[in-house]
Amino acid sequence: MKQLQHCWWCLVRFPTTANRLFLAALILLALAPVKGYPDSGGGHAAEAHQHEHCNHQHPKAHEVIHGVQLEPLHVIRKRSIDQPLRILLVYDESVYRLDSDKFSLINDTILPDAVRFWEQALMVRQTKEIIRLNRKCESSQVFVKNSLTYCIDSCKPVTLCGEVQVPEDHLDVCRVCNSTGQDCREDPSTSAGIGISNADFVFYVSARQSERCHKGLTVAYAAHCQQEAALDRPIAGHANLCPESISTKPQELQTLLSTVKHEILHALGFSVSLYAFFRDDEGNPRTPRKPDTGKPYLNEKLQIHQWSDQTIRKVVRDNWAVRGGHINRTLDMMVTPRVTKEIRDHFSCQKLEGAELEDQGGEGTALTHWEKRVLENEAMTGTHTQSSAFSRITLALMEDSGWYKANYSMASPLTWGRGL
Repeated sequence: MKQLQHCWWCLVRFPTTANRLFLAALILLALAPVKGYPDSGGGHAAEAHQHEHCNHQHPKAHEVIHGVQLEPLHVIRKRSIDQPLRILLVYDESVYRLDSDKFSLINDTILPDAVRFWEQALMVRQTKEIIRLNRKCESSQVFVKNSLTYCIDSCKPVTLCGEVQVPEDHLDVCRVCNSTGQDCREDPSTSAGIGISNADFVFYVSARQSERCHKGLTVAYAAHCQQEAALDRPIAGHANLCPESISTKPQELQTLLSTVKHEILHALGFSVSLYAFFRDDEGNPRTPRKPDTGKPYLNEKLQIHQWSDQTIRKVVRDNWAVRGGHINRTLDMMVTPRVTKEIRDHFSCQKLEGAELEDQGGEGTALTHWEKRVLENEAMTGTHTQSSAFSRITLALMEDSGWYKANYSMASPLTWGRGL
């Protein structure tokens, strides 16, 4: 059960009738069972849509391929972020095994509508070059020479993006060095594919009833798998749709669409695995980089790159009310500039440090969603709520990544807590 706290001390400091009503609603929310948190491994499709819980599993550092070469940094940084995002969908063969009704729903409605939303909501520095993804190395250690990535001795015969095999046509040549970083060359047994043109992000989609589909009430999950070299923007990702949880009932269409839009955003940037790579408006890293690798430092416990307090800051709330007394509670707050402005404007509280991130639900939910208690029906909280809204706060986070500009006209109104 969520512990109750006056998370916005503005509500307590200014005890208007509206504030008292809002706090009463918080009490009811805290005492009621939270829909969507897993209570069993099964569930019918309709039930899954009513009580869906996001099962985003952020990729560990060694699972993500970095350094995909598009254009030199000095060229990309001069380019304005003013072109609509272009997402290319690539289906795994499992998608074609869906029954005809589910395939038609996914292919003709859900995926096109979800992709179109983000293509209209986000702008990027347009990728003018063909994208050729890097091959996976046999070893986790790589060498970088002249901005190109070299494996030690050999590349893996197959490169995966999540659960999907990346087509050979999408891959660059395998480059290798010996264990001392010498004798670097292109592996003659491989060649560069034709690559991906007219796209800024390639999204590999599968439809497998995987083990993760049975955790909680999972409908879909997604993550990124490769990042480009100059600004670290994710340029490839994967999504898996759980066939047994896909409902074709018309009344559940909007919930399924919201779920897929939510999962796509995890791959585009809203992920604990990507916060450390966020950049400011000039393209400079928000988090310091290691001089030898050019990457942020690794959090050994979480096996992800650790962000700085310019992105997420720990804030201690004194006298946090719990059953039986009060405690000091530490919160994780997203404190990037636009997010901070939007959350302050939303709650009419200019002393808020930032937007609170979820602290419960395990690694699939914590830190990778907004705090449910604070933003309730915002679409990027960890459990689905009816009338979910992709708000200005979420678009602000994507813009604060340094990779996108947001079209705020695409944001939905968020009424929960507004002006309190």
